[in-house]
Amino acid sequence: MRTDVVIAGAGPAGLMLACELATAGVATLLLERESTRPDFCRGFNLNARSLDVFDRRGIADRFINEGHKVPVTGFGGLPAPLDIGSLGWDHPYTLGIPQTRVEEILEERAVELGVDVRRGEELRTFGQDEDGVTVNGAISARYLVGCDGSRSVVRKIAGIAFPGTENSRYTMLGDVEADIAYGLHEGGVFVIPRPGYVRIVVADPVFDRTEPITLDVLQSTVDSALDKHVELRNPRWLTRFGDAARQAERYRSGRVLLAGDAAHIHPPAGAQGVNLAIADAMNLGWKLAAAVRGWASPELLDTYHSERHAAGARVLLHTQAQALLGGDRTGPLRELFAELNELDGVGKYLAELVTGVETCYPMGEFTSHAWLGRMAPDVAVAVEGRPTSVARLLRAGRGVLLDFGAADHPPLDRIDVIRAEPLDDVPVGALLIRPDGHVAWLATRDGRPEPGPLADALAWWFGLVPA
Repeated sequence: MRTDVVIAGAGPAGLMLACELATAGVATLLLERESTRPDFCRGFNLNARSLDVFDRRGIADRFINEGHKVPVTGFGGLPAPLDIGSLGWDHPYTLGIPQTRVEEILEERAVELGVDVRRGEELRTFGQDEDGVTVNGAISARYLVGCDGSRSVVRKIAGIAFPGTENSRYTMLGDVEADIAYGLHEGGVFVIPRPGYVRIVVADPVFDRTEPITLDVLQSTVDSALDKHVELRNPRWLTRFGDAARQAERYRSGRVLLAGDAAHIHPPAGAQGVNLAIADAMNLGWKLAAAVRGWASPELLDTYHSERHAAGARVLLHTQAQALLGGDRTGPLRELFAELNELDGVGKYLAELVTGVETCYPMGEFTSHAWLGRMAPDVAVAVEGRPTSVARLLRAGRGVLLDFGAADHPPLDRIDVIRAEPLDDVPVGALLIRPDGHVAWLATRDGRPEPGPLADALAWWFGLVPA
């Protein structure tokens, strides 16, 4: 069998990447070892940036219609949540929705787009040369992407190092029925309400991952932490997790790439894993499609590593910091952070950090505009007299040159040249927006280009060389 791209792993990274490749017309085969999804749920939140990403492909409502909007987010063990409802974002809230349902919706979309999804089929081995990759001895592809989790077979066979820190402590997690209020309780017991049950998180006093967790073990640990008895009933899922943090040394090795947990693991904090995976896939999809189509510059695919490795390192930084803040001996540090959070701008900074809204990719050495490298805001515009928005203009998965009168240019292959009238206050005269929504070039209102000539940006990002 021959295909363009094989993806190993049907988690959020693999499914989102499959959707992106199929949107670009790239033949994609998705292999998933498990024949069915697990009957437990690892995470429950989509952050604001993931919703922005979905909106730029026209599928945000599929998630929003099933989730619960929460206009706050958390940071470590801070007693007060971070208010994001008043920050003026496109989606100023966290969306409560089970990761299992997120994956179901993404798989439905992938199938709609023609992706060949094969459950119960495991990637066992592969080999690569300068022309392609052979998977399981029978499948030939141009590229292989490992989205197969923290114990990634793809990463191991590719020989990509996974340096980082070992677990220094473990935490118990139990999805149970219990009469206990939401929040952080004395003794470090954190309670998260779910429909029909609660998720209880508590420090594991036994540093032994091989020790099985039973309801009795969780009950005694919670009772000891609270210094009182709160009955736990009808367990749905009992597990433990550590605070290890690791990141792949390289996100690319020839024709093999990594995304999601295969590329990074970190202490769980605010469902960062699923959101980081979606961001990886959005960044990689259009670049990999360009490589398959043959118009990408040799360096374009390498920017996936440079951009997303740096973004992943930021997530490792703040999730490790949050894990420390949530420790049982960090009360003074939590109190100090709580005071800092009251200062102007600090809460906004922390909120942008934990939601990925702060993500900014370097677009040149001498750039100063606040929009460069960031996701283009979803401003309202009019095209040929009809109102629309930046997000809607990106739904085809193509690059967009949005001209407000400062970048007159004829039609171009591979990107949409759109002349528009801003309906919101827009501090630019033109924008070159990559398929992932990030601003690669702009002209100021007076026509000054940043980071340089438009022709240079078109050549670098889209392989477009003027005649």
